[in-house]
Amino acid sequence: MKFPPINGQIDIIKKGTEELISEEELIHKLEKSVKSGRPLRIKQGFDPTAPDIHLGHTVGIRKLREFQELGHTIVLIIGDYTGMVGDPSGKSETRPRLTYEQVRENAKTYENQFFKILDRSKTEVHYNGEWFSKMRFDEIMTLAAKFTVARILERDDFTKRYQEGNPISLHEFFYPLMQGYDSVAIKSDVEIGATEQKFNLLAARHVQREYNQEPQVVLTLPVLEGIDGSQRMSKSLGNYVGIDEPPEEMFGKIMSIPDNLIEKYFTLVTDYNLEQLQDVRNRLANPNINPMSLKLELSGHTVSMYHGKKAAQAARQHFKQVFSKKELPDEMDEIIVNPDDDRMLVKILTDNEVVSSNGEGRRLIKQGAVKVNDKKISDINYCLSAGEFVVKVGKRRFVKILVEPVGS
Repeated sequence: MKFPPINGQIDIIKKGTEELISEEELIHKLEKSVKSGRPLRIKQGFDPTAPDIHLGHTVGIRKLREFQELGHTIVLIIGDYTGMVGDPSGKSETRPRLTYEQVRENAKTYENQFFKILDRSKTEVHYNGEWFSKMRFDEIMTLAAKFTVARILERDDFTKRYQEGNPISLHEFFYPLMQGYDSVAIKSDVEIGATEQKFNLLAARHVQREYNQEPQVVLTLPVLEGIDGSQRMSKSLGNYVGIDEPPEEMFGKIMSIPDNLIEKYFTLVTDYNLEQLQDVRNRLANPNINPMSLKLELSGHTVSMYHGKKAAQAARQHFKQVFSKKELPDEMDEIIVNPDDDRMLVKILTDNEVVSSNGEGRRLIKQGAVKVNDKKISDINYCLSAGEFVVKVGKRRFVKILVEPVGS
């Protein structure tokens, strides 16, 4: 197979990256790849602890796509076994353990979401249960012997928890070893991960050496802040943009990011090339150009990637109508509440998937982010009477609720 020139590959690979360990090793691997015609094996792992993928997850997937376009093989690891442990990176306490059934249920949606970005025909997908479910106990002990407790406690999060007297469960120590063994199992040349994953990624290099493999190159990517502009994108924080969200919801959320994140979002979540990104930087530096025009471009381009150009155009029109002109949308989802149904607003919104859970609904009401007929609601137990209501949830979601009277 013919690959692009190595210098050109390096420029693309380094775009938007935080750290490369090491560039010299990567060049060496690329030289061997070009000489032999063998693609490098590029790994990233995902623990299906939740069913949906948001733009923060796509930062790594887009980098995988760049490797794929350079001719290399992408290997996705879905952590059905590591997901039951839970990555302790950045955590101040032990994660609640998920059951195998919960992890597999969450994993069902992952592959479809991955292949909104990656070429399915050029991607390997493995569940790490393929090897962990078959390991004998003596093999597990052999793996555990590859690392010392002192080395594990080098992790800042473990050290902090230990010093503060917070419990650390023994099974958490296995997480970096398991992630490292994933690299052994699939013979990884390069692994991609977020900056907080650095310990695990480096641990994999150590484990590969212990199993007589050439260690993988580590490539870390920056954390993407959510639409609040401060904390990392997270569904639990409500500051996320899901790639399966309706186009108008996605468009409006991206429009709400602060101006200082415009360049970062273009770099990490779009497929803009190096020349296009330089043009974005030039326009941001031009005082005569309103950043709003760049956010419209960013929102439209991102929606188009996941929903198509027509949906992006409609979402832009919806945004202008609802938010620029302060009008109600022409079309809203309609919910009918029958006489015998529960009339509590949180329950109605949850049952009809306007919000993901009763907890999210209560949180939004407490934050003043829910309005009924343009009046802000503060009571988490608020119930609707009979009639017709326009309910606004957050800044972008509108639904019409028709509550039928008792005895109708």
